[in-house]
Amino acid sequence: MTSDQIRKRLRLFATKEKAAVLQRFFKTGPGQYGEGDKFLGVVVPDMRKVAKEFRDTPITEVLDLLRSSFHEERLLALLLLVHRFEQGDDAMRKRVYTLYLKNTKYINNWDLVDLTAPKIVGPYLDGGSRSPLYRLVRSKNLWERRIAILATFPYIRQGDFTDALALSEKLLADDEDLMHKAVGWMLREVGKKDVETLEGFVKKHHRRMPRTALRYAIERFPEAKRKRYLNGIF
Repeated sequence: MTSDQIRKRLRLFATKEKAAVLQRFFKTGPGQYGEGDKFLGVVVPDMRKVAKEFRDTPITEVLDLLRSSFHEERLLALLLLVHRFEQGDDAMRKRVYTLYLKNTKYINNWDLVDLTAPKIVGPYLDGGSRSPLYRLVRSKNLWERRIAILATFPYIRQGDFTDALALSEKLLADDEDLMHKAVGWMLREVGKKDVETLEGFVKKHHRRMPRTALRYAIERFPEAKRKRYLNGIF
């Protein structure tokens, strides 16, 4: 199984019409967060089909795909890494985690992060030191910061909010709207598990929370309560 075989298979699902839609959706224009990214025009369900078919591809071939200029090839490579991580022994999990963080310049859009960081970075660090998240959150690279906060997703699901809240606090002054959305999303997930913890965070930090983060965080509140929080009335 080679990267060239995978590329040929992937292109059987590609359409120019879908590529044009994806180019716009992922903001690939000058000055936008996905500037210069290229799309084949393949939807995620079809990429998952190809990933399942080629799930035993050698990692060297997967890395060749990851370094592609085409968005879908990079995402497919990441899906293959997720499979290797989830099915691998400790040595393989370490190898995948290490390769993932060494190649973050190719993990350069929100979907690439969101579909993989919670399944590789978060689980690998669970049960040990999570200090790498605090290094990532200080990165000048938007996507590395997003990896840091998204990696807390599995911890939140386990009822462990410590890192999600700590990293969210560090990201409140972030300049990027995509980070405001990510922070708000993770805070909303905290609220699904423990609404009092979410409300405590919002009450403490509402004056400096970006509006987008606040809106995302309290999205599930009843309308009247949501309006009070948006107006700073508790």
